[in-house]
Amino acid sequence: MFNYIKEDEDNFEHNIKSLVNSRMDLNEEITDKVSEILKNVKEGGNESLFKYMEELDGIKNPSKNLFISQTDIKEAKAKCSEESLQALGLAKKRIEEFHLQQMPKDSLFSDDQKINIKTRWIALESVGVYIPGGKASYPSSVLMTIIPAQIAGVKNIKATIPCPNNRIDPLALAALDLCNIEEIYKIGGSHAIAALTWGTETISKVDIIIGPGNKWVAEAKKQVIGNVKIDMIAGPSEILIISDNYTNPEWVAADLIAQAEHDETAQAILITDDISFAKKVDECIRIQISQLSRSMIISESLKNNGYAIVVDNLSTSADIANTIAPEHLSILCKDYEIIEKEIINAGVIFTGVWTPEAMGDYIIGSSHVLPTNGMAKNYSGLSVFNFLRRQSTIMGERETIKTLGPPAVILAECEGLDAHANSIKLRLKD
Repeated sequence: MFNYIKEDEDNFEHNIKSLVNSRMDLNEEITDKVSEILKNVKEGGNESLFKYMEELDGIKNPSKNLFISQTDIKEAKAKCSEESLQALGLAKKRIEEFHLQQMPKDSLFSDDQKINIKTRWIALESVGVYIPGGKASYPSSVLMTIIPAQIAGVKNIKATIPCPNNRIDPLALAALDLCNIEEIYKIGGSHAIAALTWGTETISKVDIIIGPGNKWVAEAKKQVIGNVKIDMIAGPSEILIISDNYTNPEWVAADLIAQAEHDETAQAILITDDISFAKKVDECIRIQISQLSRSMIISESLKNNGYAIVVDNLSTSADIANTIAPEHLSILCKDYEIIEKEIINAGVIFTGVWTPEAMGDYIIGSSHVLPTNGMAKNYSGLSVFNFLRRQSTIMGERETIKTLGPPAVILAECEGLDAHANSIKLRLKD
């Protein structure tokens, strides 16, 4: 099942580089088609949006079937078990508690030059949340995206959710209702991103678009940067596990499979210093897959994107992990504390055998919306900071001008900006 990469082979570094580059997929056909959809919705508004809803979402009469109604939500909640609703409630509480402690505080800087600089954190005014709902629906993503925005103080939150042929996961609607989201649109794909970016006659534009989606959604988010803020460009799910042979191979196999079941393009990687252990994990994967409902997706994912990297010593595992910069990194070995300190590029790190990544997807508290495709080198996971901006208020006194004014004048004149210098000089004469 695994594709093996071994450190004792001559082409090891080349193979690691190829593994990393394999995620940097450029599909010109998708790029061009998404560009066309974005342009059409931007220019055509509702008319173009409704056309794509009929063609791509399978929504009949979209002009009269654009919103999720309160009746839809009531019917959806009636289909959910009491246990699932209680689980959603517990997850919501934990996610709220985590993000509340994350909120930054306003600050004041002052010095002996009589300068006072107040810094305030201000929430964005509007957010568009893309809720995935294609091959799988994720009620957990509703909580993981909306709650950080609400904790940050965003007042206007709207959601789009794909409803292929008017079908939708009832628990996803229950999660939206739990978060008190009333403006919910039956739109998916890149046309949803276009509507949120530029607005239409019905949908108002937003300040930021958040939420994971398929490759069409990821491409659309990439193309609208500059017109709207986005959280990140999130691609197929990834997990990298660093494990020694003291860990239960069944648990390692289960953790790898948990990410592979998302999509055929998901990536699952094991780094170990024991090839016998890697083969045990491989065998456990084969056994477990046969008992799972998404076995075809898992098998295809691991066939194309499943790797066992066998190193001579786990001391090099951190360097490899930092090169790959995975979305999820699990460190399941005795020396996890030593390795964890060396990791600088990962969306999120899970340490110890009692912290499977799947727990982070649902109930631990931090958001599971994380950077993929190596973007953990540049981006952090979704948090309240995505929805906040800093604003400073500066105040000086007469003494400030007297002491700091002359060097400021010198710098202004060095740059040839006489008007800048003059606005200070006039005050220095007073």
